[in-house]
Amino acid sequence: MHQAPLKRQEDIGLSPYELKFRGRHRSQEVKMTVIDIGTNDVQEATIHSVEELQSYKDKLIWLNIDGLHNEALMGELADSLLIPAEILSDVMEPGTRPQTEEFDNGLFLSIKMMQFDEALYQVSIDNLSIVVMNNMLITFQEEHNSLFNPVKERLKMHNKRFRSQGVDYLAFALLDVVIDNYIFILGAMGEKIEDLENKMVINPDRGTLKIINLFKRELSDLGRYIKPAREMITILVKKDSDFVAEKNYKHYKELQDNINQAVELLDYYREILYDELNVYHSSMSTRLNDIMALLTVFSGIFIPLTFIVGVYGMNFDNMPELRLPYGYFIIWGVMLLIAAGMLWYFKRKKWF
Repeated sequence: MHQAPLKRQEDIGLSPYELKFRGRHRSQEVKMTVIDIGTNDVQEATIHSVEELQSYKDKLIWLNIDGLHNEALMGELADSLLIPAEILSDVMEPGTRPQTEEFDNGLFLSIKMMQFDEALYQVSIDNLSIVVMNNMLITFQEEHNSLFNPVKERLKMHNKRFRSQGVDYLAFALLDVVIDNYIFILGAMGEKIEDLENKMVINPDRGTLKIINLFKRELSDLGRYIKPAREMITILVKKDSDFVAEKNYKHYKELQDNINQAVELLDYYREILYDELNVYHSSMSTRLNDIMALLTVFSGIFIPLTFIVGVYGMNFDNMPELRLPYGYFIIWGVMLLIAAGMLWYFKRKKWF
């Protein structure tokens, strides 16, 4: 899993109002894309300065910004759109915890979005910041990705609905994609976990234990981001915000149901892994007991045989059996009869 970056030493003690990028550069340049959803045909254009936003004044737009390291640009956005510096400071902190905060001109949302590479079987974590304003939605990402392509397709197909519902409905659509992706990733991992359970019943080995521990660590890492996201969605649903229309609160309640489902899946698969771990240890313990039982049976058989060999291995002169013509074969016969009798007895007692 590619985790979100942790706080660096040089960022410790920075003012929460300072517009400084606190992550690691993952894009070469900042790209700003404006999607005009206020027209019948959705228009998408790339802009290169904040001043170009003036031509979209009083229009219903979605501004997407890929790349967070341009501090001068963030300052211009703060001044032009009247976004508080502490809000944009959180935007420029990729490791920030999922949160929601309302300010004079809008509503700020932060959540972790995940992308699953099925070929490499890796999960990458990126921070998504959303600012909902009266007629503008702004999304901030560390780098461009294709996660929101389905939303763009819906914008083109159902543009009238998005225009009538407003940018808060668009924010819901983006959050819905993020949370649905949580469920998809957990489902993909869940299939592997369930397959592992079937394999473990047939032939548990040390490789199985390694895979179980790997999945436990992966789910723990996912839980670090999914559970705080549930807290954020719960607060958002309870918040009486001026920037979320009453008619759209029902959609945000659907988000709460979806994130609860994701957390339930997370807990369910973690419980399966703990059960599989217990089954693994039980299976290995049972296998060890079977081996010890088999060794004990053989030891029990060889004890009387060793006794006989020890008796006739003594060097006394007066041992009549040593002079019998067939003494050697008689001793072999006795030992074989004893071994066969003991095997029959152990088998009858079901000791092996």
